[in-house]
Amino acid sequence: MDIPVRQITADEVTFFQHHGWARLDALVAPEAAAGLAGRAATYLAARDKAGATLVDQAFGQSRDIADGDPAFAALTLDPAMGRNAVRLLHGVRAVRVQVTNLLVKAAGEHGATEFHQDFPWMPMDRSAMLTVWLALVDVPAEMGSLRFYSGSHRHGLLGRSFTRPGDDQLTQHPWLKELELSPPLDLRAGDATVHHALTVHGAPANRRRSPRLSFTVTYFDADALYTGLPYRQTDGLGLEVNRPFEHERFPCLRP
Repeated sequence: MDIPVRQITADEVTFFQHHGWARLDALVAPEAAAGLAGRAATYLAARDKAGATLVDQAFGQSRDIADGDPAFAALTLDPAMGRNAVRLLHGVRAVRVQVTNLLVKAAGEHGATEFHQDFPWMPMDRSAMLTVWLALVDVPAEMGSLRFYSGSHRHGLLGRSFTRPGDDQLTQHPWLKELELSPPLDLRAGDATVHHALTVHGAPANRRRSPRLSFTVTYFDADALYTGLPYRQTDGLGLEVNRPFEHERFPCLRP
């Protein structure tokens, strides 16, 4: 399944590097997003709903979706996606895929996603990492599109969230409220946001009846070294500490 991905603009790159996030309108065509939404709904309906973690309360997910679905694999490995990620992560020569995911936020089932950073859990020795969050359906702000604290990526590691109730980044670091919070975003199917792994972000609950459906893919610096930090995705893969992530689970994309 061919899903054309547009090249991001120089202005989008500059905005991302300054703010730690950016909006990418029409990253893929709306009709392509609609096709992916149908596939996503099938996978998400079959997901295990037995989880009771704080993450499960915020959204449902179907992880590593590109491993088994050719359409999501084609999008993840599209050369344009790799080129875009390399341009956004200034100074990297190539990127690897860290994880792909389908996300659903349904009214009555899920609440708000607390503000957090992605990187504090990761077993990489450097933080050059970003996530592309692609709307598969129209996602007006009332459905829980992401919001970001602009410039928070420049403040380094701020600690883990989702470990216990009330440990979100704003509770741990009230000064974050001095930073600019991105405006509520109305996204159309095929629009995306992208954020750095150190950018503090979260999302309100879905206030619409329709579920919020999105696809995410995270890319990281291909030269990053494995630290050995315990992490479910990498435990047992035989990765060598202080060596790159040279494993089929982390395919490399070069510009």
